[in-house]
Amino acid sequence: MEFAGHEQVTEALGAAGYFCQPYHSWEKGGVENFNGLVRQYFPKGTNFLDEGEASLALIETELNQRPRKILHFLSPNNLQHRIAA
Repeated sequence: MEFAGHEQVTEALGAAGYFCQPYHSWEKGGVENFNGLVRQYFPKGTNFLDEGEASLALIETELNQRPRKILHFLSPNNLQHRIAA
């Protein structure tokens, strides 16, 4: 079975990857929430290789500027800047 190159991404980023176990719905909350946010822009089955980099970058920026309850209503960008300061 061919995977999406997660080993190469893990190695390049120097970050550990994690896969939810089947039938462990409590492990999937963040993933499912993010999928829902992405679905506001792209229908299920979208081939992201067909999307332009500019449109993907714009949506990435919008999602990273969106406040999140789990971050005490800060956006991921705001939280990153607070941590970096």
